Amino acid sequence: MRPPIRARPLTKESFAPFGDVIGMELAGGHSANQGTATRYDRVANLTGSRPQAQPNLAVFRSVAKALPFEVQLLERHPCSTQMFVALACQRFLVVVCPDDARGEPDLDRLQAFVCGPGQGVNYRPGQWHHPIIALDGPADLLMLAWEDGSALDCEERPLTTPLLVTSG
Repeated sequence: MRPPIRARPLTKESFAPFGDVIGMELAGGHSANQGTATRYDRVANLTGSRPQAQPNLAVFRSVAKALPFEVQLLERHPCSTQMFVALACQRFLVVVCPDDARGEPDLDRLQAFVCGPGQGVNYRPGQWHHPIIALDGPADLLMLAWEDGSALDCEERPLTTPLLVTSG
């Protein structure tokens, strides 16, 4: 049995190996809309590698779960980034891990983060992660990925033994 994974606050630096953090730590903006807003361009590296795949902007409505939480599967999108930004959400759980030598999830290096209000994430193509889990109440999240309806849109790996994520 593996020890529990402690979820820690999401930061740009801690999440960098897995993708981009969107929001809260923005820099380099410029004035827009006659001075009533600040615009931040290119806040995430959005990519899709299949010419036939189209951007899919979707809304996920997620029911709330609580910590501790059992991770029972991981997924990845081998040909596309996948971005989640909260529309209506207090916090959500982000669970990620790199590949092992065979390209499968390296469960020994699994990490968990709590994404706070005003934050989002953009997973790199091929990044193993758990589906989004809302904390504190139901959530609506905006998702963007390049999809074509094929098996390369999403690969899933059920875990033989669930992993427990606890609060940090």
